[in-house]
Amino acid sequence: MKSFYLKQKVMSMRGRFNVFDDLQQEVYKIEGSFLQIPKTFTISDMQHNEKALITKKTFSWLPTFYVEVAGRQIFTIKKEFTFFKAKYSVDGAGIEVNGNLWDMNFDVVKDGQVIGSVTKEWLTWGDTYQIQVLDEAWEMIVIALVVAIDCVKADQNAAAASV
Repeated sequence: MKSFYLKQKVMSMRGRFNVFDDLQQEVYKIEGSFLQIPKTFTISDMQHNEKALITKKTFSWLPTFYVEVAGRQIFTIKKEFTFFKAKYSVDGAGIEVNGNLWDMNFDVVKDGQVIGSVTKEWLTWGDTYQIQVLDEAWEMIVIALVVAIDCVKADQNAAAASV
């Protein structure tokens, strides 16, 4: 099992995150595009090698993201239409997201087995998520899933604030 901490940089127009291991060593950088259509997030290791790419679908009624790992599209995550509780469907990787997505506390499940869990830490400067990856083969996918869901929530909050 590996632990990670995904920390959002405050005051970033692009959407930047740093990912640290349990020893507080930086292991990945995540950088969002700025004024680019479609919106993308690139996950890179500390040697600047691209590990994953998250692309927001440009024209869709509900937020949809495509996730590529090692140059292959692995899955699509789409927010489903619900009135009260946030719900996402994940197509392509055989995984499910279960839990309280509104508060960002959820498990990532594959074939009935939990492969990762996410907990949002409160009272921190910028959004901070603790990520536990139980199966290291799914490390990048779990991290990419958190970034995509965080982007959906940020878009929703921005839309609600503009009303």
